[in-house]
Amino acid sequence: MKKATYLIILLITFQQTLKAQTKFDEDRKAILSLGGFYKVTFDYAETFTADTGYKFYPRYHASGYEMAVIEQDSKNKIVIQHLLLTGDSAVIKHWREDWVYEEAQLLKFNKDNTWANVRLNDADVKGRWVQKVFQVDDGPRYESIGTWVHVDGKHQWQSDCDSPLPRREFTKRGDYNVLQRGNRIYLTPTGWMFEQDNKKVVRTDNSDRVLVREKGYEEFTHVDTAKFAFAQSWWKKQQPYWTAVRQVWDEIYSGQTVLKLQGKINGKPLYEKLFALADQSAKEKWDTEKNKKETRKVIADYLIRS
Repeated sequence: MKKATYLIILLITFQQTLKAQTKFDEDRKAILSLGGFYKVTFDYAETFTADTGYKFYPRYHASGYEMAVIEQDSKNKIVIQHLLLTGDSAVIKHWREDWVYEEAQLLKFNKDNTWANVRLNDADVKGRWVQKVFQVDDGPRYESIGTWVHVDGKHQWQSDCDSPLPRREFTKRGDYNVLQRGNRIYLTPTGWMFEQDNKKVVRTDNSDRVLVREKGYEEFTHVDTAKFAFAQSWWKKQQPYWTAVRQVWDEIYSGQTVLKLQGKINGKPLYEKLFALADQSAKEKWDTEKNKKETRKVIADYLIRS
């Protein structure tokens, strides 16, 4: 190979590497900007059905205040914990999102509180981020993979996946059992938007039937941090316990090809029992192994072994 040709190839390789690194840094910056203090508005409306006998459900609107805490910021993984304010001195541990770069494993929801670990090939994960969304008890909800795009000063990420029913409908409806999500997250001048194009699906072992389509917007708008003083103090006491809970769940995820959970035991969902343990741990001298042992036992009761 001539020296000039070699130098040209070397220069092209360097430019491609530099471009990929710059893109990766932009991705991380966009994800980290999802953290902060927000007023959140939730708006959902059913839009279309092929079933002429179907009656559209009323539009859904709600609002509240939410704090999104960066729990972990490592090179290829960012963990964001959401906390929902329900009053001046009342907080609920809300959903959690983990962002993992070029993640080769995806936990895919099927139906009936069942998820399966799926292995992705190298081409599918190259340059892409998996968003892992977890329930309030840090149990599984849905995971999806997509590419962050940064064009003309705009920053967005989108993906498709299946998930359980949203909490706003989980206790109110039984006419469908899978939400097929079309997720789009994009940054705005005042925060960020989570836009959805969803299908409410009736799934059996052999087929899917779309019951109705839905459009959704969750808008996160930055607000003054003063409102969140109690929430910050509350989370400081609770955070060590929930770090241990995440570690226990990670053990479970790594050891299960298929994960299936019971909804309730003796009328109690899993999150009620873990919330009680969290409150207890916040009042006592912290003992990591003791709390992890108790958490393992509680979660194990809800696991359905095949």
